[in-house]
Amino acid sequence: MADTGAITRRTGLRTVAAAVAVPLLGTCRSSAPRDRPGKAEADDEGPAAPVRYPPLEVMTFNLRFPSTKEPYSWASRRPAMRALLQGAAPHVIGTQEGEPPQLRDIEADLGPHFDWIGTGRGGGDQESMAVFYDTRRLTPLEHAHFWLSDTPEVHGSNTWGGMHPRMVTWVRFRDVRAGGRQFCLLNTHLDHRSRYARERGAALIASWIAEFDPGLPLLVTGDFNVPAHGSPVYDTLLGAGLVDTWDTARERGEAFGTFHAYRPLRPGGPRIDWILATPGVTVHRSWVDTFTLDGRYASDHVPVLASVSTG
Repeated sequence: MADTGAITRRTGLRTVAAAVAVPLLGTCRSSAPRDRPGKAEADDEGPAAPVRYPPLEVMTFNLRFPSTKEPYSWASRRPAMRALLQGAAPHVIGTQEGEPPQLRDIEADLGPHFDWIGTGRGGGDQESMAVFYDTRRLTPLEHAHFWLSDTPEVHGSNTWGGMHPRMVTWVRFRDVRAGGRQFCLLNTHLDHRSRYARERGAALIASWIAEFDPGLPLLVTGDFNVPAHGSPVYDTLLGAGLVDTWDTARERGEAFGTFHAYRPLRPGGPRIDWILATPGVTVHRSWVDTFTLDGRYASDHVPVLASVSTG
């Protein structure tokens, strides 16, 4: 069943079952095709002439858990995080590693028009895949969580030898400033130690994607812990029908390695944080935000952003 853990925000939203049809893992799905997750609601009006809507600003960001150890404690990094997020002004952020007090701090720093959806990944670990969103732009319609394991519906399950439980949080949104268009966003963080766990996790995500309404635009954000291009994880997800927004963008910023561990950025280094999308999503621009405040990074990763139109 869909997780409704204690730190999950927006628990009043409709949630759906987390079990999916994944022959590789021996699980099955009981819902009929018309009940597939992320199914778009029918519009009340007929088709209209094309209208240009403002782009949707999407970010993926590994926040780095709220350590108390200096010089990179959360208290020391929070001012840089606040300034970065307020300056970038994304409409939706797929985050990784955030814990409840840290997530509440970020919510406060983003201001009264932001909310978030997420739950702790379990196994004694409250890190989450929280999705922040600007309520002036986006209305969540349904959400769910599933775990990257042989038992994806079991909170905190970890059956593939990963160092930590790994999971996905997904949300179906209505974009109120784009004619009410709907899209889904899936957010994840793959294991950093186990290649096997990463590859099985990618296969499960690909199977889940196959269950979504094919007419619904889809965005996937995450820290995949492997470089884009030439990895089985990347190939599996692109094989599921996704494209890399970095590659399809009409305009790109300078490429940097996205995990820097508080050291100088590496131009052209490994990009392990990605924003993927279904092919119908138009990507106007993609870039890495290299912001620092007085020389201090907000995290040991830099965020990746994409300015997109979902239809």
